[in-house]
Amino acid sequence: MGTVTLGVSIAVPEPYGSLLQERRAGFGDQAAHGIPTHVTLVPPTEVSRERLPEIEAHLARVAAGCRPFPVRLKGTGTFRPLSPVVYVMLAEGVTPCDRLQQRIRDAAGPLVRELQFPYHPHVTVAHGISEEGMDRAYEELADYEAAWTCRSFALYEQGADQVWRKLYDYEFGSGRPTPAVPAQGGSPVDTPTPST
Repeated sequence: MGTVTLGVSIAVPEPYGSLLQERRAGFGDQAAHGIPTHVTLVPPTEVSRERLPEIEAHLARVAAGCRPFPVRLKGTGTFRPLSPVVYVMLAEGVTPCDRLQQRIRDAAGPLVRELQFPYHPHVTVAHGISEEGMDRAYEELADYEAAWTCRSFALYEQGADQVWRKLYDYEFGSGRPTPAVPAQGGSPVDTPTPST
């Protein structure tokens, strides 16, 4: 049946998501339009396609036990020189994101995995580009701020074209999976491929 590469993230809502995606492209990040703006909960993870129903059910259970929480973005940070990334920082919402990613990666669930680096929620705005582009991203978004109430997280699948497409949003409280809607900015339209 093959494998799929999945990720679980909190989608940055509009108008913030498209704005940051366009800025990321403007800094020279060629992958910008293939990566909807997000806060990662589970990084890219390869799984057997036949496990999708189990994963979807697990995510619905986790979401059903969650409550909405405030998220606020403010200023920039970087993982350089360890990793070529510039990001917008979370000034609020760090602890709920950390708890959420732990529950999703729980040892008893289907998405258990070790992380390469300690979990640090953020919104990437430049990755693997020139030092000049990284510096621009860091400086030009230093005063950036946005805030919203997080009410769901999403399951994404990476296509053979390296584009990430949202499959479902999982609503907090109900756990109800909602099929994807059209994507941000210049991203391809999300095309849900339900496995159940």
